[in-house]
Amino acid sequence: MVQFDSQDPYEVIADFAPLAAIAPLTAETYIPRATTPLYDALGRGILELEARLAAIPDALRPGRILYVVVTDGQENASREFDRARVSTLINAKQALGWEFIFLSADLAAFDDAQSLGIGRNSSLLFGKHKRGSDVAWSLASGKIRERRAGISDAVAFDEGERKSAE
Repeated sequence: MVQFDSQDPYEVIADFAPLAAIAPLTAETYIPRATTPLYDALGRGILELEARLAAIPDALRPGRILYVVVTDGQENASREFDRARVSTLINAKQALGWEFIFLSADLAAFDDAQSLGIGRNSSLLFGKHKRGSDVAWSLASGKIRERRAGISDAVAFDEGERKSAE
């Protein structure tokens, strides 16, 4: 889990840890700050995860990768990666079966996700308030749980869920 902004463009909060071992995010531990180097965080995160997975023996490597992006703003500060490069990385990983989920409190960032190849069905725009983020996290958690359990073929948010997150 990585927090990204102009204060620290790639702050690792949790590194390849089981979900149960990660402390819950709170208003004190996860704070939106300033600009959004979204492309840099995505590009670096994808490449680092790719390297980490390549080092795992085939028999132990996860069979499914769900890559979740949560942002409160649109891309406005990347220096290393641009839209085209990140889009190429995402498309290549999707071809290998990786799934990308995009949660955003910013309509322009939601458009960024689609331009990168992350489909509307697996993207969720949520309200810029506590209830909106609570609903988004709850919906994403449920969808990921269903996907990991094999209950669904993909993470997809329906219109009712979208409305509830506004």
